[in-house]
Amino acid sequence: HHIWWKVAGGRGWCRLCSDVLFDFTGTDNGEALPESIPSAPGTLPHFIEEPDDAYIIKSNPIALRCKARPAMQIFFKCNGEWVHQNEHVSEESLDESSGLKVREVFINVTRQQVEDFHGPEDYWCQCVAWSHLGTSKSRKASVRIAYLRKNFEQDPQGREVPIEGMIVLHCRPPEGVPAAEVEWLKNEEPIDSEQDENIDTRADHNLIIRQARLSDSGNYTCMAANIVAKRRSLSATVVVYVNGGWSSWTEWSACNVRCGRGWQKRSRTCTNPAPLNGGAFCEGMSVQKITCTSLCPVDGSWEVWSEWSVCSPECEHLRIRECTAPPPRNGGKFCEGLSQESENCTDGLCILDKKPLHEIKPQSIENASDIALYSGLGAAVVAVAVLVIGVTLYRRSQSDYGVDVIDSSALTGGFQTFNFKTVRQGNSLLLNSAMQPDLTVSRTYSGPICLQDPLDKELMTESSLFNPLSDIKVKVQSSFMVSLGVSERAEYHGKNHSRTFPHGNNHSFSTMHPRNKTPYIQNLSSLPTRTELRTTGVFGHLGGRLVMPNTGVSLLIPHGAIPEENSWEIYMSINQGEPSLQSDGSEVLLSPEVTCGPPDMIVTTPFALTIPHCADVSSEHWNIHLKKRTQQGKWEEVMSVEDESTSCYCLLDPFACHVLLDSFGTYALTGEPITDCAVKQLKVAVFGCMSCNSLDYNLRVYCVDNTPCAFQEVVSDERHQGGQLLEEPKLLHFKGNTFSLQISVLDIPPFLWRIKPFTACQEVPFSRVWCSNRQPLHCAFSLERYTPTTTQLSCKICIRQLKGHEQILQVQTSILESERETITFFAQEDSTFPAQTGPKAFKIPYSIRQRICATFDTPNAKGKDWQMLAQKNSINRNLSYFATQSSPSAVILNLWEARHQHDGDLDSLACALEEIGRTHTKLSNISESQLDEADFNYSRQNGL
Repeated sequence: HHIWWKVAGGRGWCRLCSDVLFDFTGTDNGEALPESIPSAPGTLPHFIEEPDDAYIIKSNPIALRCKARPAMQIFFKCNGEWVHQNEHVSEESLDESSGLKVREVFINVTRQQVEDFHGPEDYWCQCVAWSHLGTSKSRKASVRIAYLRKNFEQDPQGREVPIEGMIVLHCRPPEGVPAAEVEWLKNEEPIDSEQDENIDTRADHNLIIRQARLSDSGNYTCMAANIVAKRRSLSATVVVYVNGGWSSWTEWSACNVRCGRGWQKRSRTCTNPAPLNGGAFCEGMSVQKITCTSLCPVDGSWEVWSEWSVCSPECEHLRIRECTAPPPRNGGKFCEGLSQESENCTDGLCILDKKPLHEIKPQSIENASDIALYSGLGAAVVAVAVLVIGVTLYRRSQSDYGVDVIDSSALTGGFQTFNFKTVRQGNSLLLNSAMQPDLTVSRTYSGPICLQDPLDKELMTESSLFNPLSDIKVKVQSSFMVSLGVSERAEYHGKNHSRTFPHGNNHSFSTMHPRNKTPYIQNLSSLPTRTELRTTGVFGHLGGRLVMPNTGVSLLIPHGAIPEENSWEIYMSINQGEPSLQSDGSEVLLSPEVTCGPPDMIVTTPFALTIPHCADVSSEHWNIHLKKRTQQGKWEEVMSVEDESTSCYCLLDPFACHVLLDSFGTYALTGEPITDCAVKQLKVAVFGCMSCNSLDYNLRVYCVDNTPCAFQEVVSDERHQGGQLLEEPKLLHFKGNTFSLQISVLDIPPFLWRIKPFTACQEVPFSRVWCSNRQPLHCAFSLERYTPTTTQLSCKICIRQLKGHEQILQVQTSILESERETITFFAQEDSTFPAQTGPKAFKIPYSIRQRICATFDTPNAKGKDWQMLAQKNSINRNLSYFATQSSPSAVILNLWEARHQHDGDLDSLACALEEIGRTHTKLSNISESQLDEADFNYSRQNGL
């Protein structure tokens, strides 16, 4: 038998078993109570209800409760210590279904108790229940003080986003226990992300709108709340804007005049879509105008009647009139009425065969009429024959002029295209009668058509550069007869590529007197038709330099590149026709196509070819390639400028590329823009000259690639046209951001000058500028003086890229050639002699060059060898190329010679030698005076 009793009011337990007594005494300070009781029939306590985690709000205590069965006693243990019995509230009941005792216990936990606890974990409590079989423990319930701070860790920020863009509003709620729940409000209304798939609020309390809609504009507020309080963030205003888009162009309106020169227009509206909520308005023009010209119909009108003829045997006389005052033209109406009248010339008193006229038999009258008819027909035949003979003789007399002008462009005052066909040799009227004509070739020339007839002058006013009118066929039978008719554009049929300009540009070649049209014909026939610039020179073992004046292109043949006792005629040319390199995709031609030869020539040392380019060099924005044309006419890539290669070497400077090559051929530089920040450098210049009309003055604004050869082509054209450079050319940085170029004339003096309508501002599409392939791009503006006494012109030419760089050309000139200040075309002319051979072609004397090579070609333990020489001369890339050469130092010096062709001194080389040559005894005898003397001799020989 087991004997149980309770000791010390239930705080201790004793058990007598097998005559052995065990006692357990609990004390008031919370010492451990028994974890088990004697074994007895029954089950372990099972918790029906366990204590839950709880939060103390403000100063209100919380109650923890637990319930178990069968349970003789239940006590709480908090933070490892037993809770005093007096703090327990216990209730006991009987489970009717099982007959077991059910005990339920409550305790209260205060804020002070939680605050006074300082442990490694949160304040916790658990229940321990006893039954006859043993004890059971409940889960631990943590008790924490609830709070929510006032300030958000991150408030949402207002945004302006385009329609269909993504909106992300960040919100970090205040710190709190328990953690705050976040809710978003839009205009004080809760947002339900489950009902709108476009909205997501699950990502770390952020609000994400995947595609913004106009309806998403509003004020957004982040709400944070827990069991203690609620907090509101600052409101964030979201604006969804719409950038404006152009509608389609309307159809061109009818010409505003029935005949003569007028205009047509078309329009578009910024409604596709219309800008909303501060969105950008459409860029560009909403109205476009073009000129329209049609010949006015002229109705015919009668001349005065002729005198009456003599009275005929039939007693009638005639008079006639012709429809020639004026004759009907251009679809005009023919004269109304009769061209011939007849009447009785005797007032009815004429008698034939003794009979009154009214009694004459009809047969007699018919016979008389037949005679008159046949007489008139005979006279007409004779007149036609005389006219035919006269015209034939006249044309034979005029055919000696030997000129037949056909197929010109529209008579709009711009550049027009003519075909001049040589039909006779030795004609004294040709400019150079000694030249042998090619009867199989027709050449295409560009020039203005200047007609002095007032009606023709109206047809001759300029048109916009980008809105050419229909072309006109001009057939000139002599220098004084012109007839007009519509035709297609003239095509080029010659062996040499013609140099034409865009239609609609007003290029005048000379100021003509109205009574003398000969200068006009002469200027047209004297236009150049070259397709390339070319220079040659004979070089031997000593090498030399071949320079294309004023183009930036040069060729350096090193000393020893050509074997001894051999000499070659080396040529170099620049293609000035249509480039044969057709760009692929986004690739842009950045340099001229340069050919050097002969192609079968073999050199023992790489030669240096210098090619100008127009790129604003930056490896971050450009990927620049060197390409070569094969014998089949295809272009293949030789290398990328940034790549490592042992076949050739490219040294890219801001305005030129110096290439070391071992084979001749045709080379060019291309660039592939990597970003929209890639920049082409354009040279902008303005030229001016008088037009056919003495009151007009023409301004021509050129935008060409910033290479000397491209600008030289413009200069050559202007010299043939009598153009004058009005302002120093300037550089324009043109970005590859797809925005177009605008050219406009500003600040024209009022009451002195005026500009023709619709031509004050002209816009060039981006692709035309970016992919110009070196073809001169220009716009023409025609200004008109109010009176001939105005001789001074001042205005501004604004050239700017939309959302890009802008340049202003200030024009201040006299239109009188005698008073005009001359501006030189080139600041520094290249060498007068394009071919220089032997020592005078090199800046470094051969003796000094040998000592430098002997010093640096030998590897040095301290690293002061040819690699140091390259580094000090800013040659830091692709050094493996020089390692493959028999004399790396010689190749480096050749590159230095090509790079410093126009330098005035040898300072850069002297500084490099001084810095790295102090420890080299072989260089100690290269004094500064020797370099100065060499520099002086080179400068004197080359006119620097």
